[in-house]
Amino acid sequence: MPQDDVRESQMTDLFNLTQAEDRKRHEIDAFLEIDGLKLPFELKSTTKTSVSTVRDFGPDHIEKWRDGLHWIFAFYTQGRLQYCYYASPLDMESWISDHERYVAPDFYLAETVPSFITSAMVIELLGGKEVYSLLDARRLMKNQWTAKEYASNRDISHDPEFAETTASGKPKKNPGGYSLEKMTEILQLRCGYVIQRGSTLNNPKISGSYFADFEKITTDHAATLRRLVRTYLAKTDATDEATA
Repeated sequence: MPQDDVRESQMTDLFNLTQAEDRKRHEIDAFLEIDGLKLPFELKSTTKTSVSTVRDFGPDHIEKWRDGLHWIFAFYTQGRLQYCYYASPLDMESWISDHERYVAPDFYLAETVPSFITSAMVIELLGGKEVYSLLDARRLMKNQWTAKEYASNRDISHDPEFAETTASGKPKKNPGGYSLEKMTEILQLRCGYVIQRGSTLNNPKISGSYFADFEKITTDHAATLRRLVRTYLAKTDATDEATA
C-alpha cells in the first residue's frame, strides 16, 4: 500500500472517521458523523513543515473545497505521527481566496478567448474542405478526446474523399467526418483547454506558518476533533442567526 494511503488509513482510524466503500481517489477522503450531520473531510499528511495540495489547482478544486469541506493535516517525522491540525471551511477560506485571485485572470482568458476563434483560422490551418476527416480533427484535438468522443462529434455521415479498402480490396465503411462549423467548435474547445492547462497551479503548498494559531492535536484525537468541530458549528450557527 502506498505511504500516503497508509497515513490516510491511520488518520481515519485515529479520528474515528468513515469512508465510502466504493470511494474513488478523486472523491471525498472521509466523513465525520456528528450531531446528526455527515461532514466531508480532506485528509493531508506531510513529512515537512509545509503541506502539498493538488497537482493542478484550479476552479474545480476551489468549488469543491468551498462546499463545506473540513480538513485534517497530519505531520510525520521518520514515519511517526507527531501532531495534527483541524481546519474548518472558515479556517481555509483565506488560503483558498488568495489562490483564487492568483489564477482568476488566466481562467478568465480560458473562458473568453476561445470565442474569438473563427472558421477562417481552421481554413488557414487545415485548408478549406467540404468535409474534414478524423485525421484533421486529431490534428487539432490530439489525445484530448477518446475514440468514442471523436466518433460522437462527427456531424457529417458521409465523407466523399474516403476511399480506404480492406486487405481483400473491399471498400471500408465510410466513417463520415466533420463540417467546418464543427471543426471551428473543436478548435475553440482546444484553445480553452490549452489556456486552462497553463492556468492551473502545480501543487500549491500550505506553509507551516499558516497553522501558527491552530490548536495542535497530539492526544485524544477523536474527542478533540469533535470538540473543535462543535465549536465551529456553534460559531457558524450564531453568525447565521445574527445575519438572518
